[in-house]
Amino acid sequence: QVQLVESGGGLVQAGDSLRLSCAASGGTFVIQAMGWFRQAPGKEREFVTAITWSGSTVYPDSVKGRFTISRDNAKNMVYLQMNSLKPEDTAVYYCAADRQGTLRFLSNSNVYEYWGRGTQVTVSS
Repeated sequence: QVQLVESGGGLVQAGDSLRLSCAASGGTFVIQAMGWFRQAPGKEREFVTAITWSGSTVYPDSVKGRFTISRDNAKNMVYLQMNSLKPEDTAVYYCAADRQGTLRFLSNSNVYEYWGRGTQVTVSS
């Protein structure tokens, strides 16, 4: 059973940077893609970014140019570098893992089989 644990969240000011980490363990050989989602209070879960095993990435316009996803396959780690943070980036950030890894589907939270518990990111203005 794959387990995902996020870390690195915190309270920062607008314009600051933050790097989130996601550690995967337990049967990680089944993982073909990893993604990050976020959920703000009273809002639906929102796609942030994803990366396939081969390194292909996808970003929505809301974070493109500011956020960067990367992975270290040897360490079973995925990272989310967030720059130029805005108050609207405030949310709980979740790491997710997918066994299929089809890039065009990775923005859909329903394709992910495994989820972490999330880490809070708060950006003050």
